[in-house]
Formats: sequence, structure tokens, C-alpha cells
Amino acid sequence: MSISSSESVESPLLRRVECAAEIPSLEEEVLHLHDQFRPRLLRYAVSMGLKAHDAEDVIQEVFLALFRHLQAERSRVNLPGWVFRVTHNLALKKRIRYRLEDCIEEGASERWTGELNPEEELIFNERQRTLRRTFQALPEVDRLCVQLRAEGLKYREIARILGISLGGVANTLARSFHRLQRSGGGGPCA
Repeated sequence: MSISSSESVESPLLRRVECAAEIPSLEEEVLHLHDQFRPRLLRYAVSMGLKAHDAEDVIQEVFLALFRHLQAERSRVNLPGWVFRVTHNLALKKRIRYRLEDCIEEGASERWTGELNPEEELIFNERQRTLRRTFQALPEVDRLCVQLRAEGLKYREIARILGISLGGVANTLARSFHRLQRSGGGGPCA
């Protein structure tokens, strides 16, 4: 009986030691995921209308939530989709809280500065303005679908993140790309 009682005493202690040994590797894993996804998540949060510093706060909350999620030994299936979904939800909450719908982060779109003659540069800049206006005129769900697709997410992941059907994602992207292409901005086929 003393063997079984010592085993039952050691077992929880051993579990705590094993858990403590896992924490550094868990921290390393979360830091690796942070390095891998931070720029993409930041762009996505900013594209939802958050200022850069608010988007940074959201990203910190996302990775804290990810650490807790993994520490609680919850599912590790599709972590990229999970972090985008959490980013989406937290960014919406922050945006609603601070009423940032009309804010557009300065410098969100980069300007191509290749060597163009003045006429080509004028045409390029006008095309960019037209694309930007057309993109901003899209309904919010359409813009978010396009942005998530541009980040390399699959249709199924986009559907989960935005809470719409897989067919809805396909229709939204087709409609959005068609509108962008008609505006003179090209699209995935141009």
C-alpha cells in the first residue's frame, strides 16, 4: 500500500514538473508563431480600420490568448485560421469600442516606385486611386474576404473566420475580383 500511495503522491508532482518543463518549449512555439504571423495579422487588423497602435494591442492579446489556448492543451488544428479568427473578433470589438470605422491607417498602401516616365507614373497613380476607391466601396465582408485571401488563407479558413458559408466566400471573391477588374485595376486574371 505504501508503493501505491507514494506513486499517487509522486504522480501529481511529476505532472507539475513535466508541465513546467513544457512551458519554455510552449513559449518558444508561441514566439515562433508570433514571428511567423505578426506582420500578416497586423496588416489584417489595420485593414479592418484600426490604427497601428490599436492593431498592435490586438495582436498582443491574440498571442496571449494563443498561449493560454495551447497551455490548456486545446486543439492545435489549423492554428493559422485560429489566430486570424481571434484577430478578427478582437479587432471588431476594438473598432466598435473606439468607433474607428472611418479611420484608415496612414501608409497602409505602399506606392510602387519603379522607374517610370512622368506619363506612366500619372497613369499608374490614377489606376491605384481608382482601385483604392473601388476596393473601399466594396461591402465590408467583401473587403475582408479579399484581404484574407491576399494573406494566403484558403476559402474554408476565410469562411470560418468571417462566419459565412464556403459558397458565400467563393461568390464574394468572384464578385469582388470582377468589380476590381471592371474598374480597370485588373484582378487575379489580369
